Amino acid sequence: MADDSTFRDSDVFGSYAAIGDSFTEGVGDPGPDGTFVGWADRLAVLLADRLPEPDEFRYANLAVRGRLLDQIVEEQVPRAKELAPDLVTFCAGGNDIIRPGSDPDDVAERFERAVADLTSVVGTVLVTTGFDTRAMPVLRRLRGKIATYNGHVRAVADRYGCPVLDLWSLRTVQDMRAWDGDRLHLSPEGHTRVALRAGQVLGVDVPADPDQPWPPLPPRGTLEVRRDDIHWAREYLVPWIGRRLRGESSGDHVSAKRPDLLPL
Repeated sequence: MADDSTFRDSDVFGSYAAIGDSFTEGVGDPGPDGTFVGWADRLAVLLADRLPEPDEFRYANLAVRGRLLDQIVEEQVPRAKELAPDLVTFCAGGNDIIRPGSDPDDVAERFERAVADLTSVVGTVLVTTGFDTRAMPVLRRLRGKIATYNGHVRAVADRYGCPVLDLWSLRTVQDMRAWDGDRLHLSPEGHTRVALRAGQVLGVDVPADPDQPWPPLPPRGTLEVRRDDIHWAREYLVPWIGRRLRGESSGDHVSAKRPDLLPL
């Protein structure tokens, strides 16, 4: 793995706020009550367990699915600054990058302004790269734009001293079992592996290896694979392309997750 950890095992965080879009909200990882869990919630548990009194840990997930970078900056960054937690995870720009005609250089400039704003208040701001989409239908065509944006994110992180959650290097999430049925959001196991990697970056002694290989799959026939691809295209790809061509997000859902720094 790419080791971006700048923390020691003794470092602890007493409060954490997560900002972002559907990836951080946890879409694809439903909990028993129907609300999404996701990697950020799972990371919060790992961080709380390091405290002498885990019940004193405070956590807020401000992420909302479908949000573009400017919306996250307008709606979520001020709230995160107001809460002033020990840690903020900031994953944004992905929905911008996949929009037709978007410019990763321009998105990165706006991303840097937000990071500068956050780091002026928050002790630690963890930023994330995008996934390597080479194995993903349709999105593989955007691989170059994502890689360009990732390079900017790393440069911004260097300038502001931010740890980096490098999703591009997390090879185990390139397995389709790491993804939900829409092939756009992570499955519960995918979210778990991202949380474990985030914990490693923050110096947490995690309970499992996010790079642990998946068990082998039984062989599948070409016809079966093709049938699955056709079903996916009808159910998810065609509606997704339609929304993108109309300039729509994946929804204006308002997250029902913790709006304030509350006990975990």
